[in-house]
Formats: sequence, structure tokens, C-alpha cells
Amino acid sequence: MADEAQVAPHTGLRRNLGFRDLVVYGLLFIAPMAPVGVFGTLDAKSGGAVALVYVVATVAMAFTAYSYAQMVRVAPLAGSVFTYARKGLGEGPGFIAGWMAMLDYMLIPAVAYLFSGIAMEALVPGVDRWVWTGIAVVITTLLNLWGVRAAARVGFAVLAMEIVVLLAFVVSAVGVLVRDGARRDWWSPLTGDASFSAAAVVGAVSVAVLSYLGFDAIASFAEEVTGGSEKVARAVLFCLALAGVLFVAQTYLVALLEPLSSAELAADPAKQGSAFYDAVDASVGTWLHDLVAASKAIGAAFAALAGQAAAGRLLFAMARERRLPRLLARTDSGVPRLALLLAAALTMVAAVWAAQRDDGLDHLVSVVDIGALTAFVMLHASVVRWFAVRGADGPPHWLRHVVMPVVGAGILVAVIVEAATSAQVVGVVWLGVGLVVLAVQGTARRV
Repeated sequence: MADEAQVAPHTGLRRNLGFRDLVVYGLLFIAPMAPVGVFGTLDAKSGGAVALVYVVATVAMAFTAYSYAQMVRVAPLAGSVFTYARKGLGEGPGFIAGWMAMLDYMLIPAVAYLFSGIAMEALVPGVDRWVWTGIAVVITTLLNLWGVRAAARVGFAVLAMEIVVLLAFVVSAVGVLVRDGARRDWWSPLTGDASFSAAAVVGAVSVAVLSYLGFDAIASFAEEVTGGSEKVARAVLFCLALAGVLFVAQTYLVALLEPLSSAELAADPAKQGSAFYDAVDASVGTWLHDLVAASKAIGAAFAALAGQAAAGRLLFAMARERRLPRLLARTDSGVPRLALLLAAALTMVAAVWAAQRDDGLDHLVSVVDIGALTAFVMLHASVVRWFAVRGADGPPHWLRHVVMPVVGAGILVAVIVEAATSAQVVGVVWLGVGLVVLAVQGTARRV
């Protein structure tokens, strides 16, 4: 295993993050109330078993989180899955893993910025959403350029605000349910409000995993954490588990408050996007509706902050290994500012473009997870090859190093197969471009 104490000084990154900071970045990227925007869609797809969807999705993503925890101990460096695939599979596959993850790291912040712009436009209709989107990019980029520690402090305050709003929802929802009872059967969020369908639940899981993307960004800060890679591994697992509990709890409660059945939501897709807000409005009141909307506006911008920070470190790590222009590997006072500025510029273009189109959000959301899921599959393959095939750390533990990563990869492949055709096409095209870049780099190095 690499000597963790000697890695960071050679890269220029400073070790000044603790366990809490890592969890803050992970939860900011995921967002504690991530299911708000997709609740109606998941409820319709699963036949009302929306809480069960998140239970299954949490278990499914746990396999990936565990593989991250295995590999961060092997390679405690910036770059996340790019670094791990290089270590486990070799230079070429490592580049492809980083290339596919780059698609995810650029588009998830763009989606988050757009969510922020949409929410702010709803609160201040006189200003167009693309203006709010651009403002959010500028503010969070300045915080990231200030430094990872400063951004984590501001992020902690925002995360605390989001948790308070979530608690306000939980307390209000429980109060309504005690006073007025549930609109659906108490078990329906776990069994469905009509007939149970395992296929429907699995189909909904392919959408629900979008809520979890971002927990893996914690690993990209491995060179900036105090206390070693074990702390990063614990933060990855803790963050996913906590997010799963929050997601299951809030979707269970709002499903009981939902005035429409899952069949009615499925028959009227226009109502799915606002289903969470409509249920809160009808049962609790507009004050909580507005509070949740304001929280989503601010929280989404800071989810993008965490994503942008992770994207900058991915670009930095790939440039340091000469897979991207070397200029991006420079740091200034421990901050990879050029890499961050490039990530911000690319995200700004995607977010503002989407904000100016009526179908912009649909375009971004439809392709946002394909890169991450492909990179996750390569992560699992890295675990198997490093521990089981090469035996690099001694005799392998077959459950941890073979069974779990193989099951995790199988789940992800199934999710990719269930993804939208447009997402699959974008993924194939992006992969093709990456293979061309890899071939050109190989030719240049031989020359």
C-alpha cells in the first residue's frame, strides 16, 4: 500500500479535512431531500412502493460503496475511480474509467445548478432561471477557489439548514398522520398501493439510483484528509447509509400523505414532478411547501459546489498522470484552481444552455448517470483483479473481494440496461471518444 503520509506533499494538495468535512461534502452532493424531485415518478413506476424502492436502491449502492472502501485503502489518492482502475486494471482501463466518470462529474453539477435556477425562478418569477443558474455557478466556484476547508465550512451551514427543513417536514407529516390518519394503507409505501410488482420496483430503482450519485465524490478528497484512508472509507459507507435512512423515511411519510394513487400519477405524468410539493401543500400547508422549495434552491447550488470540487480533483489527478494537459495539475496554495475553473466553465455552459430550453432538464437528467454507472462497474472489476486475481494484498477474502463486487457490478449492468435509450447512446458516443483519445495518447507516447 502507498505511504499515505508521503503522497500529498508531492501533489501540492493540503491535508486539512476531517471525517465531518468528508460527510458534509458527500451529503451536500447527494442532498438530504434528493427524492423531492423524483418522488412522483418513482411512486408511479413502482405502483406506490416508493419507500421499498429506496430500500433496494440503498442496498444496491452499498455494494459500490464497499468497493470504494476497499480501493481507497489501496490507493489513497485524488482521482477516485480513475486512480483505482489504474491500480487494479492498468493505465488504459484507468483512463476510460476516469473519462466515463468525467461525464457524470460535469453533468451532475449542471443538473443541480439548473434545479437551483428553477427553484429560484419559482420564488422570484421576475428573474429568468438562466440568470439564477449563472449566479449559483459563480458563487460556488468562488468558494471552491477559496479552498476546500472554507467551502466545507460554508457547506456545513447549508447542510444544517437542509436537515432542519427535513426535520420540519418529518415532524409536520407525523403530526398530520396522527391527527387525520393516512390517505393510503400504512404498509403501502413498502408493498404498493394496488398489487405488488417486483419488476416495477426494479424498474423504479434504475431511476432512484440517481439520488445517490455523489457519495463517491468523498473518495476524490483522499489526499486532503487527515488521519488516513480508513477515515475516507468510513465516510463513504456512513454517508450512503445515512442518505438511505433519510430517503426511505421521507418517501414513506409523503407517500402516506399523497392524495393521488400511484395509478392516477402514472396516468397523468404532468403531476409527477410536483407530487411531493402537492402532497405537502394539501396536507400541511403552503408555508412548508415554500420552505422546502427555498431549501432545494440553496441546497442544489451547494450540491453542485461539492460536485464541482470533485470534478476539479478528477481533472487534476488525470492531468498529473499526463492523461490530460499537464497545466491542469498545477496547484496554488493547495488548491487545483485551473482544474476547478475548467470544471466550472464546462458546467456553466451545460447548465445555462439547459436553463434556456424548455426541455433542457430532461436532456441533462436522461444522460447524467450513465458515465458514473459505467465507471462503477470498472471499480468493481478493479477490486476483483487487485485482490483476487493478483493477490496483491495477500490471500483474498472471497466474500469481500469476489462475491460482493461481482454482485455489485451485476446490479449496475442491470440498471444500465434499464436506462433511457438516449442515455445509452450518449454513453456509447462518449466512450468512443475516450477510446480515440486513448489511442492517440498511446501513439504519441510510442513516438
